[in-house]
Amino acid sequence: MKRLRLLWLLLLVMISAPVLAVAGTGANLAPQEAFSLISQRENLFLLDVRTFDEYRQVRLDDSRLIPIGQLTRRIAEIPRDRPILVYCAVGSRSAQVTNYLVRNGYPEVYNLSGGIYSWAQKGYPILQGGP
Repeated sequence: MKRLRLLWLLLLVMISAPVLAVAGTGANLAPQEAFSLISQRENLFLLDVRTFDEYRQVRLDDSRLIPIGQLTRRIAEIPRDRPILVYCAVGSRSAQVTNYLVRNGYPEVYNLSGGIYSWAQKGYPILQGGP
C-alpha cells in the first residue's frame, strides 16, 4: 500500500511539474522597488483596483482603473504581454488581484505593498483630483 501511494505521489509530481514551471508568479514590491520598476520599465501597465471615488482622490499617473468588483468581466483590458503593477489603498485588494492574474496565466505581475498610501507617505509622485 505504501508503495502504491509513493507511485501515485510521484506520478502527481511528474504531471504537475511542467505546469508549475511555466506558471507566473506575483511579487510584493515595497514603494521603493515599485518606483524603480516604474522608472525602468516603460511598458509597465499600472492597474488601480480601487473604486472610482478613491481613484478620483489620488492615483498614480498613467494608471488604468478597473475596480476589483469589475475585474472578471473586464479582464480582456489587461494586457498579457506587459508587466503589471497592481495597487489599491493599502495592498489587500491588489494582493488578491495579483494572485488572480497569476492564476489566470499572466506571467509578470507585481503588487504594491502598502498600496498608494504607503507610496504617497514615502513622497513618491501622485495625481490628485478628478481625471
